[in-house]
Amino acid sequence: MSEDTQPAAVPFPGIRECLRRALAVSLWTTVLASLWVILAGADPASWVIGIPAVAAALWAKSRLSDARIQGLSAPGLIRFVPYFLWESVKGGTDVALRVLGPRVRVDPGYVDYPLRLHRPSARLLFLNTVNLLPGTLTADVQGDRATIHTLDRGGDLVRSLMALEERVAALFGEPLAASRPAH
Repeated sequence: MSEDTQPAAVPFPGIRECLRRALAVSLWTTVLASLWVILAGADPASWVIGIPAVAAALWAKSRLSDARIQGLSAPGLIRFVPYFLWESVKGGTDVALRVLGPRVRVDPGYVDYPLRLHRPSARLLFLNTVNLLPGTLTADVQGDRATIHTLDRGGDLVRSLMALEERVAALFGEPLAASRPAH
């Protein structure tokens, strides 16, 4: 065969790529299993639900994640995880106290928030994490603006959103504009 008539090489992941994938799956399995233990406790019976939950999360991560997360900052991740867990607990407690107390304390409404993050993966993490702030939910995104539903329009939601956006920016090593967004 001449050089012009040789068949095209078929791409096949080499051993390094297979090892890299296996390491990534192992790491994510460890992270998700650890999160399960934190949330459900160390009771072995909880794994009846925990194993399918971890498997479903791994499947969803592999199938639904089109954008690869690159350039994560390890120090940013170390600072973000405790913040994420604390805000989750704080958000759940705040909402429970508002709606289960003797007097329901809600003043629902929408807040328009200009996004300062530019990377799609950073924006996605920010918009999904907004749902963990006390009584908030990302309702819509149009271009560089997010509409956030809140249970308390009187709270300082913009300050909380800015703090979260700064944490996500640090996680991705993305600089943010220093100015406070208008709302």
